[in-house]
Amino acid sequence: MKLSKFDTEIWMTDHEGDCLYNLADTCVKPMTIKDLEELIHQDLSEDIRQILFDYGPITGSDALKDEILKMYETGTRDNITITNGAVAANHHVMMTLLEPGDHIVALTPGYQQFYSYPASIGCTYDLIELKEENHWQPSLEDFKAVMNENTKMFCLNSPNNPTGTVLKKDFLEKLIALAREYDCYILIDEIYRGLKKNPEPAISDIYEKGISTNSLAKLYSFAGLRLGWVKGPQEVVDAINYRRDYTMISTGAFSDYMTKVILENKEAVLEKNRMIIDKNKAILRKWLKNEKRVTCVIPDDGTVCFLHYHLDYPSDQLCIELQDKYGVFFVPGCCFNKEYHLRFGFTSSPEKVEKGLALFSQYLDQLAAE
Repeated sequence: MKLSKFDTEIWMTDHEGDCLYNLADTCVKPMTIKDLEELIHQDLSEDIRQILFDYGPITGSDALKDEILKMYETGTRDNITITNGAVAANHHVMMTLLEPGDHIVALTPGYQQFYSYPASIGCTYDLIELKEENHWQPSLEDFKAVMNENTKMFCLNSPNNPTGTVLKKDFLEKLIALAREYDCYILIDEIYRGLKKNPEPAISDIYEKGISTNSLAKLYSFAGLRLGWVKGPQEVVDAINYRRDYTMISTGAFSDYMTKVILENKEAVLEKNRMIIDKNKAILRKWLKNEKRVTCVIPDDGTVCFLHYHLDYPSDQLCIELQDKYGVFFVPGCCFNKEYHLRFGFTSSPEKVEKGLALFSQYLDQLAAE
């Protein structure tokens, strides 16, 4: 088993900790327990002091599963299992269901885990190219063109990272019809789904072989709890639960309790974070009107988009120089196999976003003058 380097994660590990203006973060500004208590008008200290720091319920407590189920239209506790974040949820789905020789279909630009990880266990893959001129929306015909008798799974995320592409219900229904023809699974990482008050349907709610993964990382400001989940067919969840005994056992009693509280109060958390993201979208729109060297398809859900700068300059070099000279951090498009683009997150404080974009314009002025 040989894994390719995860370009985006390595870039963030190497560069994210040394910047003044993080304009690429996908997680809305993290909260402390005190922040949460003030937001929900509740003192959690006594409950927290009484938590026994053991393994906790191995596949997640019933109370937590019940709160997760409120985010979906279908399912029971038997359709849910808890993991260490969404990245582990995706890993366990793929490792449980995929075998050498299976074929998977993913998107590009997209999240590298969905094709590099299957390749590491001997799967083949095809990448469907998202095109900016089509507002980063995929084509069903492109999926049809790559299907074969070994196609086992579509590995997707919606909204997409880095483009923000949202897979609409009418497209999903057509994709499901295609998947049924080949009896294949559809895995969708829905970690960015839910900022909209009426989001597109979860794949696990509308397809019998649909698998949804999610976590607290992006929209809920608690990435540090490292808690995610899988919702899918019971036989898939059961198989993952057998595998977890070899990989992670449980996520722990503290994370289980805290996630339950957060999801009990998810509307308050989401409303606070919607305000941050909406402000940053407005800042970006205003900036784009004046900054003619950059264009962007701004998505209607999620926390990220993909800036397109119209200069013939390598994205990794641009990001390194921009951070060195101005302290502004982006993830370069080359990490997503798409040059002349930058991943932008709507998640930092509006003040930092406004200042960071202004400094980016200064840097573009400098480039144009050279």
